[in-house]
Amino acid sequence: QVQLVESGGGLVQAGGSLKLSCVVSGGTFSRPPMAWFRQAPGKEREFVAAISGTDFNTKYSDSVKGRFTISRDNVRNTVYLQMNSLDAEDTAVYYCARTRIGATMAGPYDYWGRGTQVTVSS
Repeated sequence: QVQLVESGGGLVQAGGSLKLSCVVSGGTFSRPPMAWFRQAPGKEREFVAAISGTDFNTKYSDSVKGRFTISRDNVRNTVYLQMNSLDAEDTAVYYCARTRIGATMAGPYDYWGRGTQVTVSS
């Protein structure tokens, strides 16, 4: 059974940085695309960034492009999200997700972690 566990969230001042991690256990890590999503209070969950499984292509939402970087380590079965220049609009619960084998970065994302809270104080 595939399990995803996020960590690294916390409270940070505006302009600061955080690095999120997501460890994947079970299943086959190295091939399926991975992504980060977020959900702010009162808003729908939104896509943040994705990375392909083998050639490590990346995709970002316009709101984080140039500030966030997604990466993965297929040996450690871990995907990361480096977040820089954070502002209050980035406050949300951040979720790690994985597609089924054979899917593209467009999804569908069938496996989800429980999320980690990121709070940016202004």
